[in-house]
Amino acid sequence: MTETPATAPVFPPGRYGRRRAPRTARRWLLPALVALVALAGVGVGWRMYTQFGDPVYDAEVIRYTGITDTSVTVDFRVTVPPGGSAECGLRARSYDGADVGRTRVVVTAEPGERRAVARHVVPTTARPFIGEVVACRAAG
Repeated sequence: MTETPATAPVFPPGRYGRRRAPRTARRWLLPALVALVALAGVGVGWRMYTQFGDPVYDAEVIRYTGITDTSVTVDFRVTVPPGGSAECGLRARSYDGADVGRTRVVVTAEPGERRAVARHVVPTTARPFIGEVVACRAAG
């Protein structure tokens, strides 16, 4: 028995319609898509950083007290530019982690000072378990 070498089939001209030429690969498409996704990721990351992660407006909870069925009192400290102001978002959460209250408050440091201490009552719709500072940013 003789083996036939495997080659591409040869069709008679004009019998099976016009043969298409093989497509050329779009080698630029994948790197362009990767670059576009990376650029979008950098843009979203920068937006999130400026809105929620600016280290100039760093906040920390000192304590939360006065827990009742309708409120929690949050004492917190905010680092701001000297003599500046920050708008901070406060949140109260229940024991199961659900949001039961949110509010925004503006905190202003004394002239020449970089830290401001504030106390604010967060009204709630149910009994809270914890009071938190979500984020602070430049007031205005």
